[in-house]
Amino acid sequence: MIDTVALPRPYQNYVYAYPHKTAYRPLTPRPAIADLWSGESTGALSLYLHIPFCEVRCGFCNLFTRVGAPDGLTGRYLDALTRQAETVRAALGDTQPVRFANAAFGGGTPTFLEAGELSRLCDIAEQVMGADLRAIPLSVEASPSTATADRLGVLAERGTTRLSLGVQSFIDEEARAAVRPQRRADVEAALGRIRDTDIPVLNIDLIYGIDGQTAASWRLSLDAALAWRPEEIYLYPLYVRPLTGLGRNVDSVAAEHDWDEERLRRYEQGRDHLLAEGYTQVSMRMFRRLDAPPQGPDDYACQTDGMIGLGCGARSYTSGVHYSFDYAVAPREVRAIIDTYTTTTDFTGAAYGRVIDGDEAERRYLLQSLLQADGFSVAEYRGLFGRDPGDGFAPELESLAERGWLADAGSDRLRLSPRGLAYSDAIGPEFFSPAVLAAMAAYEHR
Repeated sequence: MIDTVALPRPYQNYVYAYPHKTAYRPLTPRPAIADLWSGESTGALSLYLHIPFCEVRCGFCNLFTRVGAPDGLTGRYLDALTRQAETVRAALGDTQPVRFANAAFGGGTPTFLEAGELSRLCDIAEQVMGADLRAIPLSVEASPSTATADRLGVLAERGTTRLSLGVQSFIDEEARAAVRPQRRADVEAALGRIRDTDIPVLNIDLIYGIDGQTAASWRLSLDAALAWRPEEIYLYPLYVRPLTGLGRNVDSVAAEHDWDEERLRRYEQGRDHLLAEGYTQVSMRMFRRLDAPPQGPDDYACQTDGMIGLGCGARSYTSGVHYSFDYAVAPREVRAIIDTYTTTTDFTGAAYGRVIDGDEAERRYLLQSLLQADGFSVAEYRGLFGRDPGDGFAPELESLAERGWLADAGSDRLRLSPRGLAYSDAIGPEFFSPAVLAAMAAYEHR
């Protein structure tokens, strides 16, 4: 049996993209967007539109978002989003076809926008950027209080294929403990409205590790979600981040071994319950119902294809540079960045980001593939990078094997074992480059 004392802490850094945003720095001089996309493949891009507004900021949230919007701010934000979209679409040019394989509206809470503003957001994606929202997968994030019938009607009519509802817990006391004031009755009502639409895929987000949560209360939340037969369920471990509501009240330096063990138990409980209820595991967090309908054609590969991010909290990816706007969590800083964005008229340059050189593209591919339950083909990896994963990352992979975190040893497919998937948030940072780790360590949270 593996000595668990020697294992790294299971919850370190949620790796949903690489390099991490805290490794970004001002790009000096600012490269032109047109130059960054010159020569890039644009046949299968992802389009992401970011809305940085929420009705309340949850205690665990470290996303780029502000609470509320003074009169006219959402309109000014959409004005700026339109200017940015026009600039970016012109920068992409017409020398080769520009096609978006999927689209997403995130935040923040996109459904913070009123129904007419959501229509305008869709117009930006379709009429300015040229994305055919009714022909590609379109995912939109929502909260229970903003999932109103008129907003949902707009999203359904414009082609939304997936609606993700942030529930986190069906227990009112747990929601309050996570600084997310909501009532179960309101959550259930929102779920009912979503099911009344033609949106084919419902995702429900749940969080484990909340103060006071027990095996019994976690099971109650799981079963309450399952009662709606959502096509997808995401199970997130609770993190306490700097400058968040919970982060201001918790000693982040204190030993958290017991909390780690508790979260691991809740993860395993949730995983096993969902597998028994007819779901398949896609990643550490994502579970999909076995008979869920497909969202539609999607030939986009997040490991290699480009992404266009619009909005002051969005990121864009080319093969050589990842770029965005400034990032912050503290309310005053966020408000200042949004105010600057809404008055910006020149979007021709990339402000913040990181050059993807050396083996960074290889690390990105490995991370974003290995942390999926299916893993990846070694032969395909070899075709992309001219070498096997073990040629560049032998110590890291050997360490995973010694811990029992790799499955199918010796096969042509590299993937994690069930225990390895449970430790995904510990595995990710082990493949970060020294340069990225140093930049992240030097980042000043604000």
